[in-house]
Amino acid sequence: MQTLNQSLQEKANQMLKLIKSSFYNEKETKQALADFILNEEILSMNKECARFEASFAAKQGRKHAVYVSNGSVADFLLVQSLMNQGVFKKGDKIGFSALTWPTNVMPLIQLGLIPVAIDCELDTLNVSPQKLSEYISDLKGLFLTNVLGFSDDISGIRALCEQYGVVLIEDNCESLGSKVGDTLLGNFSLAATFSFFVGHHMSTIEGGMIVTDDDELHEYLVMGRAHGWDRNLSPDAQQRLRSGAKVDDFYAKYTFYDIASNFRPTEINGFIGNTQMPYWDEIVGKRADNFRKYSEAMSANQDFYQYDLSHMEIVSNFSMPIICKTPELATLYRQRFADAGVEIRPVIAGNMTKQPFYQKYVDDREARPNSDLVHANGFYFGNNPELTDEEIALLCGLLGK
Repeated sequence: MQTLNQSLQEKANQMLKLIKSSFYNEKETKQALADFILNEEILSMNKECARFEASFAAKQGRKHAVYVSNGSVADFLLVQSLMNQGVFKKGDKIGFSALTWPTNVMPLIQLGLIPVAIDCELDTLNVSPQKLSEYISDLKGLFLTNVLGFSDDISGIRALCEQYGVVLIEDNCESLGSKVGDTLLGNFSLAATFSFFVGHHMSTIEGGMIVTDDDELHEYLVMGRAHGWDRNLSPDAQQRLRSGAKVDDFYAKYTFYDIASNFRPTEINGFIGNTQMPYWDEIVGKRADNFRKYSEAMSANQDFYQYDLSHMEIVSNFSMPIICKTPELATLYRQRFADAGVEIRPVIAGNMTKQPFYQKYVDDREARPNSDLVHANGFYFGNNPELTDEEIALLCGLLGK
């Protein structure tokens, strides 16, 4: 039994895993983190988190950034804040990308909104203006997922939303650093969410961010992150709220202005974020370079659906999706990668309307054939900046005919 366990462990150690490390430059980051914890007095949300927010907002090119405990609650907090603000109301129909992660749609259900799933295009894996146009007249908002670093015609989507008065927000948790023209994904909308989960572009172990240029929404996000109180707002905003509620400074410490929770990160997460920010360009650049190599390798293989991302200046993803033409080919290539010791996964969560939780709470019998096909015939493998030349060559070879 011991020999068998050792053999399994050795095989696991040899596998080319989806996630290669906890952080970029892991050894140095862990040492810096250990020193920080030993010497810092306050480990709850404080100056490190604020510094991370400021540097992230500046790098992303947004006015405000609000750091939270993970990317999933970033999605929830954004939707909750829009409801607190009165932008969304219970019963409003909110479009979302059918090919996505569950926490892009779960907040819609939890908060009494009506989710409307929109199918993807096979050449971008994203919602297109054409797909959106089938639903746009009934929608109050669109929670668009930028899938795995990719984008469809997001400028066209934004124009369509503006034409119909639809509030556009982005889930950019899978696409940090991706660009259409000279604009980063996450900057085409009223607000966008990011994730710093250990397997994503930039890790703070767990963590999420919401960015926006809207001052009022920013105030709602800050209050919604921490109980609904005003402690983390500007003095002017505090005074406005306290005057309106006729609350003095003593009672203001325990006065709560709107529906909220506690989604605060810790100084540990904030410190890690600050250690990783200087690597942003390097992390994105290496992922984008890897993507170009993978794309070139798969371009000659007609067993796969090919992507049309010529409108994108930078494609930065943390995993490389492969969509095979038939289920039989999917079985063949999944086995090929597994036999080579490469860890693979489904392409996010497939058609979200087929998930058990969705079918439990939403009566939706409409077909989304492209998202179904991606789920049935797809898989992805890791794309991270620590891959060696030999590992990239192996992955490119596996993509050959």
